[in-house]
Amino acid sequence: MAKHTLREWYLATRPWSFTVSAMPVVVTTAFLWWYSQQCGTLSVNWWAALLALVGIVAFHAAGNLLSDYNDHRTGVDEGVDMLPLVNGSFQPREFIRFGVTMLLIGIAIGFTLIAMTGLDILWVGFAGALLTVGYSWLKYRALGDLDILLTFGVLPVIGTSIVVVGEVCLPALALALPVGLITVGVLHVNNTRDAQTDKNAGIRTFAMLIGGKWAVRVYQLELLLPFVLVALMVALGVMPAFSLLCFVVFPRAYKMCRRMSLLLTDGAGAIADMDVATSQQQLFFSLLLSLGLVIATIL
Repeated sequence: MAKHTLREWYLATRPWSFTVSAMPVVVTTAFLWWYSQQCGTLSVNWWAALLALVGIVAFHAAGNLLSDYNDHRTGVDEGVDMLPLVNGSFQPREFIRFGVTMLLIGIAIGFTLIAMTGLDILWVGFAGALLTVGYSWLKYRALGDLDILLTFGVLPVIGTSIVVVGEVCLPALALALPVGLITVGVLHVNNTRDAQTDKNAGIRTFAMLIGGKWAVRVYQLELLLPFVLVALMVALGVMPAFSLLCFVVFPRAYKMCRRMSLLLTDGAGAIADMDVATSQQQLFFSLLLSLGLVIATIL
């Protein structure tokens, strides 16, 4: 068995995707800081916020590794020579061991948070671990999008709220869809691009189920609806006006939606790198939303 450098192990986890798991924690913490200043009855536990951030990234790394292992085992990634398991630079058993290790690290951090903040976070961590382990099974049965929305949208908001301020802050739940939908878009565009490969491998994703035309429309909804939801929350007073800072990247989202439509005329090659671009969009959107919340808190 060949020895690997730390950089090779790191790259095997697909670190470019970590923004989609980290940003929900960052945005929720920023919101909770702003909200705690408004209500005056909550205080932010910054150490718990940091641990929650590290923990969810560990779970995400585990999910990536185990998903790649399952894709390789079922032949879904056949022909994609850039992947470590396909080109032989890593062995399947190495991915299994590394994936389980990252999962155990995430669980250990979860128990640390339980010790710090109480048992309320336990069910969130259990649900997250279950969805992480079961992701491939759900993905192959057209339920991967729902798994991602729960794992990287709903659960991080609820879990971060519990550990950072000690309770589920109901107004914070408004963040789950705006951030979560763009995250689902990362998976959706990936599955749309790989629909033929997935079909050949005998699996069924949501993108395959609805077909190319509707897959384009769903992706466009996933990228544009978050802006509508943020504007609505600002209008209702759930978020401060500075949250609208996220609209700086609206033109980029619009251009990406137009590019997605090229799938129907130019084929899958036209959206070859859209998963990475969508991940970057989630990062930019979330950072700007967080910045707006921080500015509103300070001013």
